[in-house]
Amino acid sequence: MRSEMAQQGIQLDGAKFCCSICVDLLKDPVTIPCGHSYCMSCIKSCWDEEDQKKIHSCPQCRKTFKPRPVLVKNTMLAELVEELKKTGLQAALPDRCYAGPGDVACDVCTGRKRKALQSCLVCLASYCEQHLQHHYDASPLKKHKLVKPSSKLQENICSCHEEVMKIFCRTDQQCICYLCFMDEHKGHDTVSAAAEWTERQKELGVSQQKIQQRIQDREKDVKVLQKQVKTINRSADKAVEDSEKIFTELVHSIEKRSSDVKEQIRSQQKAEASRAKELQEKLKQEIAELRRKDAELEQVSHTEDHIHFLQTYSSLSRLSESTDLPSTNIRPLQYFRDVTAAVSETRDNLQGILNEKEHKISWTITQVDVLPPQPEPKTRSEFLQYSRQITLDPNTANTWLSLSKENRKATLMRKLQLYSIHPDRFTEWCQVLSREGLTGRCYWEVERSGKHVSVAVSYKDISRTGKTDECQFGCNVKSWALDCYQNSYQFKHNKIITPISGPRSSRVGVYLDHRAGILSFYSVSETMTLLHRVQTTFTQPLYPGFWLPHSTGDTAELC
Repeated sequence: MRSEMAQQGIQLDGAKFCCSICVDLLKDPVTIPCGHSYCMSCIKSCWDEEDQKKIHSCPQCRKTFKPRPVLVKNTMLAELVEELKKTGLQAALPDRCYAGPGDVACDVCTGRKRKALQSCLVCLASYCEQHLQHHYDASPLKKHKLVKPSSKLQENICSCHEEVMKIFCRTDQQCICYLCFMDEHKGHDTVSAAAEWTERQKELGVSQQKIQQRIQDREKDVKVLQKQVKTINRSADKAVEDSEKIFTELVHSIEKRSSDVKEQIRSQQKAEASRAKELQEKLKQEIAELRRKDAELEQVSHTEDHIHFLQTYSSLSRLSESTDLPSTNIRPLQYFRDVTAAVSETRDNLQGILNEKEHKISWTITQVDVLPPQPEPKTRSEFLQYSRQITLDPNTANTWLSLSKENRKATLMRKLQLYSIHPDRFTEWCQVLSREGLTGRCYWEVERSGKHVSVAVSYKDISRTGKTDECQFGCNVKSWALDCYQNSYQFKHNKIITPISGPRSSRVGVYLDHRAGILSFYSVSETMTLLHRVQTTFTQPLYPGFWLPHSTGDTAELC
């Protein structure tokens, strides 16, 4: 225990056996007249540089000696250092005292440099705790400005004049030296860097207050959102549980109906088979009776005894009552095929109801929104934050339309295009839809040319075959269209036409907030002008599209 304590004591005093010049354990230690000790080679090198001044000083206390002291090895100190080396002092010295990667090193230390404790803005140098002492002891150095260690002190030097920059030019918003002030910044609004620092510190204080207030506000928002997330998670879990229960009940109900129908079919099968079997037995008996009589009649027919023939024939010719059978000529027997048809009809009806309600359920799910509604964009730059890359789907393009520019441009052609047969293609109307279905907030722009271009959005399940209103953009409940003519506009939805006035422009902007049910069309030039705004409820993703109805060469391009 005593040796461990001694070892700890050595570790605590280890720094006393380091040379303040190389900041390492003393090598060939010498003690100069002031009492400080150094490595012999370190102090020799230091004094060799001072030989021209003919005055030599202590690097620590700055006491001067004249003439140069004779250096003699301190044998006792050398032996002590050697003993300390044997006990592992070198390993005990804390590496954290030395500068490593990313640390600011002392500019005075030679050899292995220590970490800088502070930097001087006047000297433009950094000092460790030992070499910083002069700034506390020497009167001229006490006035120097000390700051936290900085590796960017050279940024305080003017790159043009190699002078310290102490002036701030408010005109050019940059730091300058006094030579810059007398030259290229002459006549500018200038103040001392310290004065500008004071002014900016005030602004900084205000900014910090605003930031801190915003932090507090955002922390409150975070807590609110955290609560909402917990609530929505609980609500979602409950909805999943209830939905599973409801669908399980529905499945059980269908399974019970299936079991009931199966039981009814089997019961009816058994009853009808029993009736048929009973009838079959009667028919067999009747057949046997008829065959017996037929044999007797055959036998009687060969007798020549007139009296016997007449007496026998009258009794044999009387037939028993025939068994009644249902007539198969009135309606062919269907057996249980009608049951299959009835069950199929029920399945189709149920499937139709499920498909119809599926959209409503999906839409209801998408309406769950934990975030508060955001304000609508107002400037074009704000709209462009929601811009989407959209391409046209060749499988939907009418055969009179040609797609180009990587499927972003549609052109009405003179000749039919060689497209393959596809169920998504518009067969009659010169229309095309995008590949991408849009939800959320989206914005896109359309560059148009020609007499008439219709800029539209549509649900994917819009009809494609035939020249009916169910296929044309704006003439049904599944699509919305802005008709752009050379001098006017009109909006169409579900066959309702709304005339629109607005500035002429070759470019139309379309903004969609799917969740909020907002669809807006804008005339885009130097400014954006709202042409028409729709407020509704969207139950499916929307697909942008074009209709080019009249003139060959008319084009519509997604920008």
